Amino acid sequence: MKILLDEHLDHRLRLRLAGHEVFTVSFMGWNGLKNGELLGIAEAQGIDVFVTGDQTLRYEQNLDGRQVAIVVLSTVEFPILRDNISVILAAIERAEPGSFQSVDCGHFQR
Repeated sequence: MKILLDEHLDHRLRLRLAGHEVFTVSFMGWNGLKNGELLGIAEAQGIDVFVTGDQTLRYEQNLDGRQVAIVVLSTVEFPILRDNISVILAAIERAEPGSFQSVDCGHFQR
């Protein structure tokens, strides 16, 4: 599965998603693109799953007719994500074209 990590996710997450082809927005040279444009380019490039921490994506974008699956994580904090890799991988494995999932990985607490 081809996975794209949004620009606010730690690049170390890429190494934890074994068994998948994982790219970052930065690596692809797509930094600064607005979500609608980013999703369109990702679909055109054959990305299967877009992983983001953008909690408002669903409300800011019309996701009808999208082919890329979207997985929204509850945090972008790498230590929390690292401890919840199995939950994230399970969501990625469940992802179907055009699907949207919110994944509760926990939250940063002071």
